[in-house]
Amino acid sequence: MSALARWCFRHRLLVVGIWAAVLVALAVPYATLGTRYSDAFSLPGTESSKAQARLQASEPQQAGDSDQIVVHVRRDGSIRDAAVRQKVTSMLDRVAALPSVASVTSMYGPTGAPRISKDGRTAYATVTFDAQADRIPAADVARVIDTAQAARDADLQVELGGQAISSAAEGEAQGTEAIGLVAAGIILFVAFGSLLGMLLPLLVAVAALGAGLLAVGLTSHVMTLGSDAPTVAALIGLGVGIDYALFIVTRYRTGLQTGLAPEQAAVRALDTSGRAVAFAGITVVTALLGLLVLRIGPLSAMGISAATAVLATVIAAVTLLPALLGLFGGRLLNRRQRRALTTRDAGAGHPPLNPQRHGTARSRGRWAEQVERHRTLFALAALLVVTVLSLPALSLRLGTSDAGNDPKGTTTRAAYDLLAESFGAGSNGPLVLVAQLGAPSDGPALNRLVSAVRSTPGVASATAGPPGAATGLSVIDVVPTGAPQDEATSTLITHLRKDVVPAAERGSSLTVYVGGTTAASGDLADLLAGKLPLFLGVIVVLGCLLLMVAFRSILVPLTAAVMNLLASAASFGVVVAVFQWGWGSELLGLGKAGPVEAELPVIMLAILFGLSMDYQVFLVSRMHEEWEHTRDNHRAIRIGQAETGRLINAAALIMICVFTAFVFGGRRVIAEYGVGLAAAVAIDAFVLRTVLVPSLMHLLGRANWWLPAWLERILPRVSIEGAPSREPVPVVPVPVVPVPARAARAERTAGLHHTGVATTASRPAMVPPPTRPEPPRRQASTPRAPKSVAVAYLWCFFLGLFGMHHFYLGRTGRGLLHLCTLGICGLGWLADAFTLPHQVRSANARIALQDVAPRAAATSGPALNDSVH
Repeated sequence: MSALARWCFRHRLLVVGIWAAVLVALAVPYATLGTRYSDAFSLPGTESSKAQARLQASEPQQAGDSDQIVVHVRRDGSIRDAAVRQKVTSMLDRVAALPSVASVTSMYGPTGAPRISKDGRTAYATVTFDAQADRIPAADVARVIDTAQAARDADLQVELGGQAISSAAEGEAQGTEAIGLVAAGIILFVAFGSLLGMLLPLLVAVAALGAGLLAVGLTSHVMTLGSDAPTVAALIGLGVGIDYALFIVTRYRTGLQTGLAPEQAAVRALDTSGRAVAFAGITVVTALLGLLVLRIGPLSAMGISAATAVLATVIAAVTLLPALLGLFGGRLLNRRQRRALTTRDAGAGHPPLNPQRHGTARSRGRWAEQVERHRTLFALAALLVVTVLSLPALSLRLGTSDAGNDPKGTTTRAAYDLLAESFGAGSNGPLVLVAQLGAPSDGPALNRLVSAVRSTPGVASATAGPPGAATGLSVIDVVPTGAPQDEATSTLITHLRKDVVPAAERGSSLTVYVGGTTAASGDLADLLAGKLPLFLGVIVVLGCLLLMVAFRSILVPLTAAVMNLLASAASFGVVVAVFQWGWGSELLGLGKAGPVEAELPVIMLAILFGLSMDYQVFLVSRMHEEWEHTRDNHRAIRIGQAETGRLINAAALIMICVFTAFVFGGRRVIAEYGVGLAAAVAIDAFVLRTVLVPSLMHLLGRANWWLPAWLERILPRVSIEGAPSREPVPVVPVPVVPVPARAARAERTAGLHHTGVATTASRPAMVPPPTRPEPPRRQASTPRAPKSVAVAYLWCFFLGLFGMHHFYLGRTGRGLLHLCTLGICGLGWLADAFTLPHQVRSANARIALQDVAPRAAATSGPALNDSVH
């Protein structure tokens, strides 16, 4: 890392130019090709997917997305009035002629009576598109909205609802990233007191985020990415990007304040904090790529897009940031700090001051001492806080929120309210029963099914279409009494599938599938709930392995995993209270209470495990460094907490501001991510890492750093903090009388072989002879293993993970490509099996030799000095 930092520092203009060229190279095709985000997803094997596939094959004209145009007469009058009828009919005719519209079913047709409310003031028409919502061009949906709303006047209200309309409305939501950037800038300015110190982390984060989002947009052309993917990528990329730059800039400023030259300070910052940033970034990427094990296309794609954004931030932090440090140099310190540094340099014999020992650092030290002294009490108090916040998570209900949770004032929310008031809440999400008749004799069974469904509690109405003459397919529209997001509707779907439909199918060849958007949402929730334990186990195991390699400990990774689970549970509790119980969701403009989005737990767990590992790495790496030098557990924990607490809290405040800014974008799904992640970071930084983790580590004692000998031998050594950071020792110049080289050598030789008065008198009042200054040597106390070991592990992990994913997807299309990737992974595993043991033994042998050398030198040094003097 030091070599990379030095090269980037010295070739700073070239590095900045390379980054500018990369951004241009990504922006040009992005502007030319645009994006192809799609919310299409399939759930193979679920009943809703079978119903959609059967409908698409037999009745393609009914398989497209169905949306509603709702009309309402505001004053006294009726929808059947001649003037109103003429105006509405003309509007529906224009809509039917628009692109992507397959048909329009009017409320004035022969079967339109059920589409007019009892009071005659509200009615709705159904617009059937020629494709599913994710495949309809946004411009075509916008034409439908504009054409329908053109019929509005003072007496007639026209609103639209449905999946395609909701997707188009979401696309118009305003981004709120600027709010988070402004808040982060304020925090950085307060922390650094320097305008350049504030701007530098923001500049690096924005450049990395731009590269990441451009890459994600181009990736949407080669794989299916949902419309939420870039927003989630921006959410996580912006937060970690600012934080990673903050950690490195802070270490750089500390180096400047201790008297290092700008280049030395940059190299040390990258060789210490830069290593931690790279390792933390790998943990975040690992957790996000864990979504691949779910084998659900949109979620896997979201994990890849978010991992791309995080990877871009790591690359920017270790390349662009040192280049910018070279451009700005010492100007990252404010005027008072530069003046103090100049004053100290002007005074001879005064060692540089350590900025960590002033102001806030003293208060952090006192807090660390309090945690150590009352560790049991603090641990119990922190556990109590986390437990109380986690209690609402016990009632977590997964599902999909409906348009009733859209912000007030939107057309989808208005259409939802009108339909719910006039036709019942269930009219906003009817169920679709697809019945396939195997023989003409199945007609009575179909009639029995319709009668049974109508008499089922929770069903408002059930209407069956005639079976197709050629296909034998009948579609039954079922309107529940409850809203699509209500728990009663989910219970009704389960009851129909397990009891009502099997009873009607018995004794016939009739095959019935319960489908529709509401049923598909329930299937997604059930599928994710079933795969959640597997996903959680994968990311916990991978995170523990990475921390075990880094800190050479068993309990540190296990403690981190438990802390991550506690933070996740508490954040889920906050999300349930706000969105499922409705505590403040209306005040935030996010609609009424409703279920938590089905995909939220797995995506939040992936992000939270990565972010929590970040804080664990930054906190424990400093503790581990002190432990390696002193072997004093309590001192290591106390110093680590005191020196990193302020930095972690500042980074947490920045992330909280960034995540909270996304709450005000008007999109409920993104707002759930924002609230959950902001709550998790707050709990993690101010409760877990500040109180609970240090308290538990004090209680565990030296067991924190225990690792079995057999595991110690096979694990590769990865240094996170690089060479130990020590303050430079001031060198006091001593006047020395010039001595000819030959005479100096003679005197040194005499001093080695003789003692007594004669030797002393030969050099009266002389300081030890001058020696040629030696170049700084690498600290032997922190040797590093050969790079091939770490490369082999990364090769095995990343290629193996992608190879397994491609193997599962190989049957869907690009089988040869996926099989080739799997073959490369197999070669990597085979090579590792032969080379990895040898590499580990070689690395450990080299480390043992490097550990022996300093001890031998320390042992022989005093004896040599005694012999000289």
